Amino acid sequence: MKRQIIDTIGSYETIVIHRHVRPDPDAYGSQLGLKELILANYPEKKVFAAGEHDESLTFLAKPDYITDDVYNNALVIVTDTANTERVDDQRYTKGKMVIKIDHHPNDDAYGDLLWVDTTASSCSEMIYELFEEGKEVANWTLSDAAARLLFAGIVGDTGRFQYPSTTVKTFKVAGELITYDFDRNQIFDGMYEMDRKLLNLQGYIYQNFKIDEHGAAHIKLTKELLAEYNAVPSEASLLVGCLGSVKGICAWVILIEEADQIRVRLRSKGPVINTLAKEFNGGGHPLASGATAYSWEEADRVITRLQEICKAYQ
Repeated sequence: MKRQIIDTIGSYETIVIHRHVRPDPDAYGSQLGLKELILANYPEKKVFAAGEHDESLTFLAKPDYITDDVYNNALVIVTDTANTERVDDQRYTKGKMVIKIDHHPNDDAYGDLLWVDTTASSCSEMIYELFEEGKEVANWTLSDAAARLLFAGIVGDTGRFQYPSTTVKTFKVAGELITYDFDRNQIFDGMYEMDRKLLNLQGYIYQNFKIDEHGAAHIKLTKELLAEYNAVPSEASLLVGCLGSVKGICAWVILIEEADQIRVRLRSKGPVINTLAKEFNGGGHPLASGATAYSWEEADRVITRLQEICKAYQ
């Protein structure tokens, strides 16, 4: 499959790369890292990164502004996106051909070519694998700019190599990437430095989360609470991992109220929770998933189901 993707990339003059909505470092890392990889080896090609920019990721890069005509006879590649509803910029269907590259469970097998590897720590790790194949069959090189973005994506999706998805291969890839010329401290600062308001909100979470006897934890962040801390939902989502450091927690959910829905951010230290996410308009990895509720009553059902899952896991 990797060779098919490489051959297909080589045959198109225009390539548009998409990723998922509400991007994280791996979304940007895989999308923009692939863009830099292609441009380094095919400087004559027109390569674009689509999607709405997230200001919190400006330290990595910015996507491009794209007009509709760019999609005429273009190859579209979608990275790090499990299902079509989550593709940022639904114009991805306007190209001539679609390739899906992803590491989430392949519940929505869209695209003309699909490369899905659920054993990969991140989609950025997969893009590095694509480079290694391209190096063998087409003399590809990896630029410093591409290496920087792929490293950031791997760090983001492995939680600085702490998550179970981190493998020996992940460390080997990271070891190769840090031989390139980029500033790792700048990446870490961009990912993990927080404004004081978010630290205050994190303090609120630590002081007010609820946990039951089976280790199921939750907290509700209402619109009014976010306004009190001068935070927006996308910023609050950056705090989803903070409860993982609390002893005794088995799995947890942070419920973040947006204008017309409640964002459900699920994390686990053991129980599989992507099945729960699928029950509530979502999905994701076995230990890290997201979903959507449309009322606080529905959000309460998420909490109840999480408690049931943790109880059964004991």
